[in-house]
Amino acid sequence: MQLTPLRRLVVFATLLGTATLAAACGGTESSAGPTAFASFADSYFDSLYTFAPSQGTAAGFHQYDSKIEDFSAPAEQHRIATLKTQLAHLDSLRGGKLAVDDSIDAAMIDGAIRSELQDLEVIRSWKTNPMGYAGLAGNAVDLLMKRNFSSPVERLKAVTSRLRGIPAVLAAMRANIENPPKEFTDLSIQIAEGSVGFFKGDVAKWAKESAGADTAALQAFTLVNDSVVAAMQSAAVWLKTDLKPRSKGSYAIGAKAFADKLMYDEMVDIPLDRLLALGEANLQKDVDDFIATAKVVAPGKTPQEAMASIESDHPTAANLIERARATVEGARQFLIDKKIVDVPSEVLPIVTETPPYARNGSFASMDSPGAYETKATEAFYYVTPPEKNWDAKHIEEHLRSFNRSEMDITTVHETYPGHYLQFLYVHQFPTKTRKLLAASSNAEGWAHYGEQMMVEEGFGNHDPKIHLAQLGDALLRDCRWVVGMKEHTQGLSVEDGGKEYFAKKCFQEPSNGFEEARRGAYNPTYLYYTLGKLEIYKLRADYQKAKGSAYSLREFHNEFVKQGSLPLKLMRRIMLPGDKGSVL
Repeated sequence: MQLTPLRRLVVFATLLGTATLAAACGGTESSAGPTAFASFADSYFDSLYTFAPSQGTAAGFHQYDSKIEDFSAPAEQHRIATLKTQLAHLDSLRGGKLAVDDSIDAAMIDGAIRSELQDLEVIRSWKTNPMGYAGLAGNAVDLLMKRNFSSPVERLKAVTSRLRGIPAVLAAMRANIENPPKEFTDLSIQIAEGSVGFFKGDVAKWAKESAGADTAALQAFTLVNDSVVAAMQSAAVWLKTDLKPRSKGSYAIGAKAFADKLMYDEMVDIPLDRLLALGEANLQKDVDDFIATAKVVAPGKTPQEAMASIESDHPTAANLIERARATVEGARQFLIDKKIVDVPSEVLPIVTETPPYARNGSFASMDSPGAYETKATEAFYYVTPPEKNWDAKHIEEHLRSFNRSEMDITTVHETYPGHYLQFLYVHQFPTKTRKLLAASSNAEGWAHYGEQMMVEEGFGNHDPKIHLAQLGDALLRDCRWVVGMKEHTQGLSVEDGGKEYFAKKCFQEPSNGFEEARRGAYNPTYLYYTLGKLEIYKLRADYQKAKGSAYSLREFHNEFVKQGSLPLKLMRRIMLPGDKGSVL
């Protein structure tokens, strides 16, 4: 799962649909110089990150560092009005003649605006999902702590300034949230309680070290941090004792909203009945392959027993990070040795634990710096440890998901050739808009495609255990496709239907199946992993046919990854000029 930097983990729900990769004040320039569209793009991104300043920091634009989001109802209404004005302006620009790059960028911004408006006015996450409120504080502060883009004491002052706005964010949560689904409230409680410990421990320790001899800066921070800890503790209590008993809402967004969201975010307009059939067919194909491979891994055993045999070789909570770190260089070297794709940097990501406020169902993620960060360019490969308050069974099930074979595949997804490699290419993206926006079916589809492609190219020395782990991940994403659609369009429940589907169809541990099904409640279109993978394979086949004897897998990958994470419909326009083929 890509999270760069954490902006798809705990960023406020109104932005979850925009697929933001990075943030900046700046538009798109064509080869002929600034255009009317470039001026529009400037104003669009400026307004977006005025509304969400922590995302400006995430992108590397540090004029936002001392600001925090305003999630009050008037601010939300102002955002809606701004987006509608911008959409009308964009429609007029698209009615004229745009340069090729501008027309592609305009389509991306159009989808981002429509997706955000849908979330604000139709799905109304700011009224039904407390997760973004609960997680904002930790995300906004962590962005300032973990990257050394200015002196520690200067960043401490920015942290203090941001913290002053957190009580208002939590007050907005109480004022705005109405009858949320219990799944959202449960996750919000987990985030809020984790954030209390984060501010008491990690943040306070960092502040003391960062202040140095500046006692006034430390005192100012301490006063504000204490108030935030108290506010977060109060919010956690409110979530648990007040909101949870009245959290009886439905998370299902319905068939029309689902189809619209898929169109806005991914430029996919396949009818939902056909889309579900495609997902179920791919699931059955992967089930058959999984069963066949399981027979090779563990002859005479059931598929579940074969999977259990590889899961038994898992790390402990104490050496989880060490085991993950050991897999990174091998994946990188394989790309180089096999000439699969060019790797433009020797710098490796930093492997560390997922921050407590961000542990809302993610097992692993990549947190890369924004496209316009010039100083603090560290990238973090996050791995989520078991929670200390889990029982032994839950801890064991969690750690089994990090077994040796699975860890290799996870690292392929998150680092090489997955999300970290995508980040390494970000400065080659042709336009600013492509550095700022992304389609998950491309970003996540590429990382998921990388898992299967690497195994096909011989990663892991053709070890059937690695293949089984890869197929296990494929089944997981197949089930996301089916469960997400059924949860939001057919009334499938998380606790019973979704959880059981993951366990029975995809051989997931029950606790992991529950987490996956619950994720589908707040991430409706997380079918984009498999959908994107299939679209990329289709593009690759069509590209190979067009190139004929000049085709090279390496060149296909190089050309693909340098374009940015465009919807595959737009990617086909670039890589197959004049092509009229379908994405699937």
